[in-house]
Amino acid sequence: MSEVFSARSAEPAPENADLARVRDGDETAFAHLVAPLQRELHAHCYQMLGSTHDADDALQDALLRAWRGLARFEGRGSLRSWLYTTTTRTCLDILKARGRRVLPVDFGPSSDHAVLDGNVPLTEVGWLGPYADTDLMDGPASPHARYERREAVELAFVAALQHLPGNQRAVLLLFDVLGFSAVEIAAMMDTSTTSVNSALARARKTVKEKVPPRTQQQTLRKIDDARVREIVGGYADALAGGDIDALVALLTEDVTWSMPPLPHWYHGITAVADFAWQVPMTRCPTWRYLLTSANGQPAVAFYLRDDAAGSHVAWSITVLTLRGERIAELTSFLGAEHFVCFGLPARLS
Repeated sequence: MSEVFSARSAEPAPENADLARVRDGDETAFAHLVAPLQRELHAHCYQMLGSTHDADDALQDALLRAWRGLARFEGRGSLRSWLYTTTTRTCLDILKARGRRVLPVDFGPSSDHAVLDGNVPLTEVGWLGPYADTDLMDGPASPHARYERREAVELAFVAALQHLPGNQRAVLLLFDVLGFSAVEIAAMMDTSTTSVNSALARARKTVKEKVPPRTQQQTLRKIDDARVREIVGGYADALAGGDIDALVALLTEDVTWSMPPLPHWYHGITAVADFAWQVPMTRCPTWRYLLTSANGQPAVAFYLRDDAAGSHVAWSITVLTLRGERIAELTSFLGAEHFVCFGLPARLS
């Protein structure tokens, strides 16, 4: 994963004239300098913070800090390194105030049957959110680099990062994902290379214990794109059509389904099937959906019928994790606010 946004990737050196204009207060020149890096900086903020909304705030704050402090950039290192220093430190400040993001599996054991009462949203909890990955496919990057960009925002990886202290999280991302050296990271984080190497070793150990050996990108590359669309569309059709047999046929025996911000989650095909039948298939009005992508994985945007509104309204972004040609995990991020980040409509007729 070390070449996702590799420090060795081509980065045009900022022209002295551009820097001079920035130092003279030219905001347009500053925007021109940072524009090629904003996409990857935003992804870095999401990996650090586990929330698109937090990433938006962090990047805005970091760029403001960079604008105000550009006089300290002397041009001896790369602009990219300097911006990552500011952005990483901004994220670490936010982490101190807000703590880590979680998923329902972090709260306790799964439920073995559909929870119909008491499964109310926990709004005081900082939940991990989905990431709109469309921008990661843009630009001149090679297919391999785009592949690794998607790998670096996969749900399992980002969820594992949330279990790391802030400094370990930053070191792992800067070294393994972004390709900075231990010496560079030590300077960025105002620490020693010994501390960087120690934090990196601990971070790698924790992440290895929590991330499956095969990434979703590795799994998806083994499956024809048309077959992936067939699996995802089959799941959405089965749920919307109330076809429990068709749904079960697509699931692994140990499938899980979680729905942040609801705390209850389900593990195993029996429990998942019971929930699917008891709640979305029989107790909810009609569904419509759009196929999309999130965290480098196939996803479905579900819309639930609202008779008062006379339309189907945004309900959840459900991210699918595949194992072979079956669905091993369903993570449904409930809330219309997620649809804005994906550029999806708030309602369907």
